[in-house]
Amino acid sequence: MARDHYDKLAEIFDGIATVEQQELYDYLEERKQKQARVKSHLLPSLSDQSFVVPKLFKQIQQENLHVIPAMEEQLKLKGYSPSTIRTYLNEMRQLLQLLGQVCADNLSSAQLRRYFVYCQEKLRLKENTLHSRINALKFYYEQVLGREKLFIEIPRPKKQIMLPRFFNQDEIVAIIKATHNLKHKLMLMLSYGAGLRVSEVVKLKTVNIDAQRKSILIERAKGKKDRIVTLSPILLVMMREYINTYKPDPAGYLFQGQWKEHPYSTRSLQLVLARAKKKAGILRPGSIHALRHSFATHLLDRGTDVTMIMKLLGHMI
Repeated sequence: MARDHYDKLAEIFDGIATVEQQELYDYLEERKQKQARVKSHLLPSLSDQSFVVPKLFKQIQQENLHVIPAMEEQLKLKGYSPSTIRTYLNEMRQLLQLLGQVCADNLSSAQLRRYFVYCQEKLRLKENTLHSRINALKFYYEQVLGREKLFIEIPRPKKQIMLPRFFNQDEIVAIIKATHNLKHKLMLMLSYGAGLRVSEVVKLKTVNIDAQRKSILIERAKGKKDRIVTLSPILLVMMREYINTYKPDPAGYLFQGQWKEHPYSTRSLQLVLARAKKKAGILRPGSIHALRHSFATHLLDRGTDVTMIMKLLGHMI
């Protein structure tokens, strides 16, 4: 920091706080040395085939402006879901912003290995994030640039094996009782009573409800698979009450968001559950997905066949 910057800070805080010049300089020197250590880890020359980062750029430079459009086009042509496209493009941007004027197309497998070491050791990315980043870069170099099995030498970090969270039946009852809004209550009950994912709940279409057959058609769920879910008598009664009260667009989303053409947001539904848990005094951690796990766990406790449960959840068998 220049001397005039220090003087400005001292003037601003005059009479309020004291700006210790030496402590400020010590902090800046320590920060400068830390950045130098990071650069020394990442900045060997191209000749030794290690990863190169000339400086940390916030914007993608001219040399790499072609990467994102080319990657997005290929992802769309291959039919990837919008959420996967967003994830892959974001992970690719992290590398491009770091590269600066170094062309991403010219990176070798050895340089990319060094980049993943940097992501793990310096950025401390979690296993799932690191897997997403590897998958995104793998897609670009193999599917866009056509490099053959470039990442065969890239080891993948072990994922944590965590037991699924779920609520017991008393907690489920307490959550439902604590939710007074009919729309919110039905959405939570569909998550639990039909084992739906949060994305499946909010994207339900009114035309997908078949009252005569007491079923719901889940369209293009995870893995682009359709499936039929049975509506229990209680859910069917609540569904009729909801439709009569809210009168959703017959050709649109069952649970409309702020605008009729948009579905209810997944984030808002997660907040609905969080408020219901707080009101019911439930401290156990768990999101909407925990309701889906609870559905499967309680069916298993009642002796339902595992294969049938997997079919109801829409898992591959």
